[in-house]
Amino acid sequence: MVQHQSQHTNSFLPFLLSATCSHLSSLLYNTKPETHKNQTLKLSPSSFLSSQISMGKLKTLVSLSIFIFFLLFSTAIADDGAFMKELLKALSPTPSGWSSDTPCCEWKGINCDNSNRVTSINLASKQLSGTLRSDLNSLSQLTSLSLQSNAFSGPLPSLANLSLLQEVYLDFNNFTSIPAGCFQGLTSLQTLSLSGNGDLAPWTIPTELTQSSSLRTLELGSANVIGTIPDFFDSFPSLQEIRLSYNNLTGALPKSFGGSEISNLWLNNQENGLTGTIEVLGSMPQLSQVWLHTNKFTGAIPDLSNCTNLSDLQLRDNDLTGIVPPSLMGMSSLKNVSLDNNELQGPMPEFGKGVKVTLDGINSFCRNTTGPCDDRVTTLLHIAEAFGYPSKLAESWQGNDPCQQWTFTVCTESKITTVNFAKQNLQGTISPAFANLTDLRNLYLNGNNLTGSIPKILTTLASLENLDVSNNNLSGEIPEFPSHVKLVSTGNVLLGKSPSSGGGGNGSNSSSSSDVTPSGDASGSGNGSSLSAGWIAGIVIIAAFFVVVVLFVIWKCYTKNRHQKFGRVSNPKNGKGDVKLDIMSSSHSNGYAGIPSELQSQSSTGDHSELNVFEGGNATISIQVLRQVTNNFSEDNILGRGGFGVVYKGELHDGTKIAVKRMESVAMGSKGLNEFQAEIAVLSKVRHRHLVALLGYCINGNERLLVYEYMPQGTLTEHLFDWRENGCAPLTWKQRVAIALDVARGVEYLHSLAQQSFIHRDLKPSNILLGDDMRAKVADFGLVKNAPDGKYSVETRLAGTFGYLAPEYAATGRVTTKVDVYAFGVVLMELITGRRALDDSMPDERSHLVSWFRRVLINKENIPKAIDQALDPDEETMESIYKVAELAGHCTAREPYQRPDMGHAVNVLVPLVEQWKPTNHEEEESYGINLDMSLPQALRRWQANEGTSTMFNDMSFSQTQSSIPSKPAGFADSFDSVDCR
Repeated sequence: MVQHQSQHTNSFLPFLLSATCSHLSSLLYNTKPETHKNQTLKLSPSSFLSSQISMGKLKTLVSLSIFIFFLLFSTAIADDGAFMKELLKALSPTPSGWSSDTPCCEWKGINCDNSNRVTSINLASKQLSGTLRSDLNSLSQLTSLSLQSNAFSGPLPSLANLSLLQEVYLDFNNFTSIPAGCFQGLTSLQTLSLSGNGDLAPWTIPTELTQSSSLRTLELGSANVIGTIPDFFDSFPSLQEIRLSYNNLTGALPKSFGGSEISNLWLNNQENGLTGTIEVLGSMPQLSQVWLHTNKFTGAIPDLSNCTNLSDLQLRDNDLTGIVPPSLMGMSSLKNVSLDNNELQGPMPEFGKGVKVTLDGINSFCRNTTGPCDDRVTTLLHIAEAFGYPSKLAESWQGNDPCQQWTFTVCTESKITTVNFAKQNLQGTISPAFANLTDLRNLYLNGNNLTGSIPKILTTLASLENLDVSNNNLSGEIPEFPSHVKLVSTGNVLLGKSPSSGGGGNGSNSSSSSDVTPSGDASGSGNGSSLSAGWIAGIVIIAAFFVVVVLFVIWKCYTKNRHQKFGRVSNPKNGKGDVKLDIMSSSHSNGYAGIPSELQSQSSTGDHSELNVFEGGNATISIQVLRQVTNNFSEDNILGRGGFGVVYKGELHDGTKIAVKRMESVAMGSKGLNEFQAEIAVLSKVRHRHLVALLGYCINGNERLLVYEYMPQGTLTEHLFDWRENGCAPLTWKQRVAIALDVARGVEYLHSLAQQSFIHRDLKPSNILLGDDMRAKVADFGLVKNAPDGKYSVETRLAGTFGYLAPEYAATGRVTTKVDVYAFGVVLMELITGRRALDDSMPDERSHLVSWFRRVLINKENIPKAIDQALDPDEETMESIYKVAELAGHCTAREPYQRPDMGHAVNVLVPLVEQWKPTNHEEEESYGINLDMSLPQALRRWQANEGTSTMFNDMSFSQTQSSIPSKPAGFADSFDSVDCR
């Protein structure tokens, strides 16, 4: 009815306005009848009426104006009501408190002004679906629109020209496209949030946003945004938050970031990676949180000393090079830093006591501990600084001895005598630091793109014989070198010219010869050979001898590994004597320095029939050894039973404990053997401090056995659900959130940081094991699956545990890494509530934890009633619980694309773990060496602590046992190495 009235009014209004205007015109231009003095006026009825209208035209104009105003006003109100009723029809299900029988201003979540114009719509997290009308901008008085966390689909409604609109929250929906001009004319806009709309067609950040000069928050994460970041941020003087994570943005950071008020900058995890340098960060003084991880940024970390509020800096997984600036390490505001998996050089950075820092991965620090680099290394890094720290140097310059396999340098008796950078496409300038290489004889810089001048200080190099700077873009005067120095400088048009000269000269001094380019080898070449024939013959003989020696060593290692890399078991059959596993490492190492790729042992009988070597190469251990260390698989040594079989505790002669998982003896054909081989290969490729480490395996007839590190506190299930029966203390919230972080890190490593990407498929509390420090490691890789590339899924047979299966996996059997994210969200809910994922003892409406807890999350006030009663949290702890609960809700979203990646979960959990400060200062100091100890005592202390990994990962502090036990008897010393995120 309202719609019909509105349509009738809209069609009648133009006619009424036209008629009114015509009538007013006749009134304004109508002339009075002429009369004569003393003449009697005679008027006809029509003339009389015209005269009355003329006399009252002012009153008529005022009356008509008031009438038109009220007519227009009532029409606008009718239009708002009509639109809202049409909106109601488009929503499914009908929002609570909405009815077509009541005025829209009385609906729940709708606010109107005193004139009954709609000013705000709030339908956040109502589980609504449908397609919104495109003409939402007809609500001209709208100031706030909150439709986040629903399932709205179709095109985004047009918001164009809503000049009063200040807040737009459309994140976490299923919108598919953004109409052209959608954001133009939003002159009052302060917040725009479209994150979590992964179904959007690829779109670029619209330039029309520059009209929103009051913009404070821009959130477009996981919204399929492509292209470059526009260089228009000087148009937003109030902008404080930019969150563009998980898109496909490319290119460099815009210069307009500089001098802005931006405090939170999230640009992490771009699909193909942002590139260029991060130099602009140094000119953003208001920065507080910077997330640039998982991109392709290059160059050095800039001086950020002007960013006095910076507390969180995430730069991991890029291609950054150079030395970590001392100014960064000295920032008092800094709390979290991640620099993992870059190509950073120089000394290992040492941050303040309160800073949580991660430095794992493939950086190129000169030492594994803090302290200065060798003087030669320091000099070469100063030289690289002038070139902008190119990646090729960072990749090849590793270690603290430049005379040990460093490219571009040649040494004689540990002295650098030749530096050859010829034709390496280097940019930048020639560093005066070359003068610190006092034994330098040959310097080849030709064929690059170097600018600036030749440093005069190079003339002080007493041993210098050859200097080739030809074919660059050098300028300025040519220093006067001693006569014995052969200088080649042709191909530099501006070199040797005074500023006033118009030309002339060939760019070479009197000692220069024709343009000569070295051959590219370390010895270089000048104009002819600079070495005598005797020297050349000597070098050839030495090189040939060296090659022969290397080939002989390789052959010896190969034959030794092939025939003599098996350990011995003393008296394995009668059980007498100590058990000793003699482990030998092979010549390759799974890509992890210090971790052997093949570990094998056998019985002293020399029978090799039961030994198999699989790709991935962990240790094959004889059944006799395992029988002895488990007391012949005694019932007293059973740790637990599972789908794989029985797990036994074993103990080596020095007391080191291991866990042996023994598959039940069943007939296994070639298919079973192939599956077992595949599992060994997978487990050999993942190694992380939050994944239980595989130490070896055994094949004994039809039996299959795996040997793991021992986790003394058992499973999370025992401490979370069965703590009363086991006589344990309940887990504190501090322990629970730390366990959650450990699990998130382990799973993130499987998904995106290992050599290959894997999906666990069976993440649950019984597969989360705890050490004595109550830190967690993920276990049971029997269902691990290779993750598909990109956003595609792979179809596989259904496997896992009900209650933890993602809906799309249970329905279709197609699996992506998001099934692990879903299971992780279920584990978070269990940690919060202390309830199992499926609990038949509860009423039906509460038996399924995910469904029940997601209903709890609709109202934040319900959360305190749902948490584990054993927690008894204070106000600070409740804030932490609220954040974890929100993360659990996102992780268990029904649609996979609505779930975050595990990297996001790590970043959310890290600040929560940080809130807990160490209480035992003596324990922290115990890792140092007491100077009063004797050397053997100090050595034993060091050996006892070597397996402890005190690392900072993804902004967070974590002290836990490494994923590989500290020197178990019989295992190689190199097995203590840890390579992880």
